[in-house]
Amino acid sequence: MKLLMLGGTEFVGRAIVEAALARGWEVTVFHRGRHAPPEGVRSLRGDRTTGPDGLAALAEGSWDAVVDTWSAAPSAVRDAARLLAGRAGRYAYVSSRSVYAWPPAAGLAEDGPLVEGSPDAGDVPYAEAKRGGELAVTAAFGADRTLLVRAGLIIGPYENVGRLPWWLGRIARGGPVLAPGPADLPIQYVDARDLAEWTLDAVAAGLSGPYNLVSPPGHTTMGELLDACVRVTGADAELRWTAPEALLAAGAEPWSELPVWLPPGEMYDAMHTADVSRALAAGLRCRPAAETVADTWAWLASLGGVAPRRPDRPEVGLSAAREGEVLAKLTADGWMGRNRPDLPGPG
Repeated sequence: MKLLMLGGTEFVGRAIVEAALARGWEVTVFHRGRHAPPEGVRSLRGDRTTGPDGLAALAEGSWDAVVDTWSAAPSAVRDAARLLAGRAGRYAYVSSRSVYAWPPAAGLAEDGPLVEGSPDAGDVPYAEAKRGGELAVTAAFGADRTLLVRAGLIIGPYENVGRLPWWLGRIARGGPVLAPGPADLPIQYVDARDLAEWTLDAVAAGLSGPYNLVSPPGHTTMGELLDACVRVTGADAELRWTAPEALLAAGAEPWSELPVWLPPGEMYDAMHTADVSRALAAGLRCRPAAETVADTWAWLASLGGVAPRRPDRPEVGLSAAREGEVLAKLTADGWMGRNRPDLPGPG
């Protein structure tokens, strides 16, 4: 297989490139040159943000498949898809479950209502950008040659958003760790490497259309994820499991200050209850959470413990000072000392 990867030097794109190389595929990487691509690829330079002229390096050549992870202006996806439509067999666009209209119902499958989007849009909010990208690819390649990979939360080695790296770094420091409960709360995510393998399998099999791509319900829990972090770091950390209502009352922000975690309710249903039966039927396999955590820790260690960060994404995780404030508020309100989130609160 001849693969063209648009991007391919960071996180999901890099995972896809490495998986394709491991299969013996011939891989071309089109990138801006900010990061070195993996060894063994053909490297083409360009900048999609400058319009069609930035795609000059792609004016010639043919490929069996294109994979694209672009998450900004849909017009950049439109320009690339139009240019490649006659010279590539299939186009896989790594989209997002954010394309579903808010609020997505619990257990939502691929036929759920979608946000509005335009393939000609410039800078628009994330959900509209991903939907516009989907429409752009479908318009150029047709529905039968377009694969839409609607990923949820993505973690694993090369993560440059900071969610799992933050938890690993925080737990490695040891001491009391504010752990958002309940510990048995199921969570859904996909390891970038599992996304990569499934996407390449799907492209090779000629699959088309949208697929929700996260781990199946019940794959792991918040407790299993953080316990794995404690084990792999070997830290003297004490997970202080705290009930959702206590954390919210203390002003802790789900998702941003406590990455991955969302309290039960509308946002939790949207992020952690996706119907992935279609992807499972098409061969999705998700490795154990402990493996994802251990491999991410090993990758972090190889970098000296500091993960790269995307400049277009905000910082995630509680600062040490902010965690201290929240713990103090919880203690003052009588919540701490209850290391089981199923216990009743004050009064």
